[in-house]
Amino acid sequence: MKQVIVTEQAPAAIGPYSQAIKAGSTLYISGQLPIDPKTGDLAGDTISGQTVQSLENLGAILRKAGYGFEDVVRAVVYLKNISDFSAMNEIYAKYFKQDCPARAAFAVADLPKAALVEIEAVAYKE
Repeated sequence: MKQVIVTEQAPAAIGPYSQAIKAGSTLYISGQLPIDPKTGDLAGDTISGQTVQSLENLGAILRKAGYGFEDVVRAVVYLKNISDFSAMNEIYAKYFKQDCPARAAFAVADLPKAALVEIEAVAYKE
C-alpha cells in the first residue's frame, strides 16, 4: 500500500511530486532543496547553511512518517560545485553519526532555484 507523506515543516513540492512516499516499510523522500519552509527562500548562500537546511527538511519528513535519521539506508547528495564536498560532508556527519547509510554524492550542472545542494533519501523501518 502506498501512502503520501506531507508536512508543513518542509517545503511544499514545487512540481508534480510528493515530499515522500511510504510503500510498506520503506520511505522514499524526494530531493530536499535548502528552502526554509517558513519563508520559501533559500537558507543563505553558503554550502554549510544550505546543507543544514536540506537535512532539516529531510528530518521533518522523516519525523512526520515516524522515522529518524538512523532509519535512512540510502542518500544521494547533488552538489552545484564538487569543491563543496568537504564542507557538505562535515555537516552531513552531524546528522549521520553511526551505521551511516549508503550514499552517492556528485556535482550536477545546476539545481532548482540556484541551490548549492539537494539531498534525497530512502529510509527503512520494520
